[in-house]
Amino acid sequence: MISKKSANSSEKVSLKVELRQVFGKKLNKIRKQGLVPGNIYGPDFKSQSVSVQQKDLIKTYKKVGETGVVYLSLDKDNIPVLIKTIQKHPVSGFLLHIDFRKIDLSKKIETAVPVKTIGVSEAVSQKAGVLLILSDTLLVEALPEDIPSHIEVDISAIKEIGQEIKVVDLKKSDKYEVKTPAEKVVVSVIAHKEENIVPETAVAAPEIITEAAKEGAEEGTTVPVAGEGEKEKPAAKEAAPTKKEVSAAPKK
Repeated sequence: MISKKSANSSEKVSLKVELRQVFGKKLNKIRKQGLVPGNIYGPDFKSQSVSVQQKDLIKTYKKVGETGVVYLSLDKDNIPVLIKTIQKHPVSGFLLHIDFRKIDLSKKIETAVPVKTIGVSEAVSQKAGVLLILSDTLLVEALPEDIPSHIEVDISAIKEIGQEIKVVDLKKSDKYEVKTPAEKVVVSVIAHKEENIVPETAVAAPEIITEAAKEGAEEGTTVPVAGEGEKEKPAAKEAAPTKKEVSAAPKK
């Protein structure tokens, strides 16, 4: 799994890519060579197919995640982009494809920024509450180089079970604006609920047959069958006389 770390805002991160002429099923060949196929796209920009060394891509992603600006070195150009979508193999985790979003450094953009909790909540540490993170990311608008690597949420403000922190409660910044609705709950603390453990197999209560039920069965009456809407079944017929009983009958 690729972890994400915040990059130094003063550090310019570059990544070398090459134009790609291979498509479709032939992409498996370049993947075996340690290359990851990708695309560069964006407004007022002609989409370009590229490839990048997997080891360089992983190293870059660890620095900037999906919020830091990366300068793609393509021939003689340095193209500012954000890493948008990384496709990975579900079993091996091998990188299959990468999308780069071309950006204009002079124009504000909207992008999702991860939430990071800091501090200790008394409702959790002392009152056995359960912390729920209801918003993993928040939508932020900013100039590309002012996009934060994460947004901190100080949960030490939560003292009692049932309290919550909304977007409106977060610290404001003069570099970016959170566009997620102000009443959206980011984190909350709820009471811990213990689950009742019910045995999977319960012992059925013994059936009690009364004398009246026995007599009714002997007289050929019908006995209702359990289950709504089911038909009644007739009681068992009187058993036929045994051979011994027949031979014992008086001769005429």
